[in-house]
Amino acid sequence: MQPPAQNKSIAATLLNLLGSKPKTRPAKSAGGGDVVQPAAGEGALENHLGGDEARNYRKYEYETVAPHVGRSLLEIGSGLGHFSEQFAGRLDYLVVSDNDPYCVGELRKRYDGDEDVEVIDLELPADVKIRQKVDTVVMMNVLEHIKDDAQALRDLAAVTLPGGRIVIWVPGYMQLYGDFDRKVGHVTRYTPQTLEATVRAAGLVPEVLKPINFLGGIAWWFAVRRGGAGYPDPKLVKIYDRTVVPLTRGIERLVRPPFGQTVFCVARVPR
Repeated sequence: MQPPAQNKSIAATLLNLLGSKPKTRPAKSAGGGDVVQPAAGEGALENHLGGDEARNYRKYEYETVAPHVGRSLLEIGSGLGHFSEQFAGRLDYLVVSDNDPYCVGELRKRYDGDEDVEVIDLELPADVKIRQKVDTVVMMNVLEHIKDDAQALRDLAAVTLPGGRIVIWVPGYMQLYGDFDRKVGHVTRYTPQTLEATVRAAGLVPEVLKPINFLGGIAWWFAVRRGGAGYPDPKLVKIYDRTVVPLTRGIERLVRPPFGQTVFCVARVPR
């Protein structure tokens, strides 16, 4: 067993890697309440987890998701397009979507003139209107924002070809829920069991369902639950991305983690 001083040092290191407490009070809305940060948009909190500060993490996401993606893809919550751009050249048809006006505008600029890409403004649950059905839907850190998550999945299944897949990447475990989750509008964090219940309630069949990013989960627990971190510091996210992400990937190639910062699911649309 490690001595208490060493345990404290490890905890402090993980806390410093992942995040920090805000140095200033939250901005106030016109009505006097705290401004809730949008899930996407320039400078928004969640962009620091998948944008330029986290290239290894984005590669980790891509290499986990890519084997389950076919030739046509609808991405929900595309943000500024960091994730979908990695599929350039391998898709016959791509639909990118967001419900943040800034992001929708940036996506339209990014894909202007590309007839194989459709950009839509979409907030689930909703009737999804796209040119044709797709064989794959990808939701990266989106479902946790939606109160009626099962209905949102039903809406997506309606525009997915029979036998197609809905790939879901969500934050894991309510023990990790903290100020960051509240700021970005997370309704919940999932376990494999709660996500399976939602998937089955939507009429889908889970084919892959597991926790991932084990070390990230430990770091997040120290930072948010023990350390009181309110948001990820972009500079420290870069350090985390270069050190912890490669290590956790190496571990997960050898063993299946018992829990993680993320729950990953691939759900099949019945034929």
